[in-house]
Amino acid sequence: MNTPRTNEYGQPIGPALADWSARPAPPATPMAGRYCRLEPVDTARHAQSLYAAFSAAPDGRDWTYMSAGPFADSAKFDAHMARIADSVDPQHHAIIDTRSGDAVGTAALMRVDRSNGVIEVGHVSYSRRLQRTSAATEAIHLLMQRVFDDLGYRRFEWKCDDLNAPSRAAALRLGFTFEGIFRQAIVYKGRSRDTAWFSMTDGEWLRVRSAYAQWLAPGNFDAAGQQRRRLGELIAEARAA
Repeated sequence: MNTPRTNEYGQPIGPALADWSARPAPPATPMAGRYCRLEPVDTARHAQSLYAAFSAAPDGRDWTYMSAGPFADSAKFDAHMARIADSVDPQHHAIIDTRSGDAVGTAALMRVDRSNGVIEVGHVSYSRRLQRTSAATEAIHLLMQRVFDDLGYRRFEWKCDDLNAPSRAAALRLGFTFEGIFRQAIVYKGRSRDTAWFSMTDGEWLRVRSAYAQWLAPGNFDAAGQQRRRLGELIAEARAA
């Protein structure tokens, strides 16, 4: 166990960050992967295909834990798209399936704390065409690469309604660490929300990014597109190495 540093009074203090400086703001530029591409939300380019993708769901349950939606018609969805396209923080991105060229989901970088090097991923809206696909995982991976490798942030956060079991499971599968519950943290859609907090630090990212590369490699998928090894398994091995 590492012995904590102490100051001149004998009090324990945190590790020194002598070379630390505020991190750059995330640029509003595309991110390209093998299975998907992320680009800043643009109503003219993305609204039609996103509305079609979201409308393919049989009901509105995918929006239960989102602050917006579901949307009764394309006009209401277009108005929502116009709002998020104008937002700087959160900075919303459309997730484009590289095979079809269609926008099939969105995700945002938000609560940008440049001074402390902290940033959050949020407003993760995946249509049924995106859910449980390699592109769904790669979209978060591309955001991690931008946050840690490109911009040098120290902490990447994932937060969700504590009752949102799929989101909690996704955070753990993606390598985030559960930190606790903020009780009665938010009021949305006329109800109270306890918020579950998860995070990944830059040091943890250095250990798990090889697991992402292995999982996303074409050789990890069979002819039917089924994974040969699970991401969680690869992350556990990387952490233990």
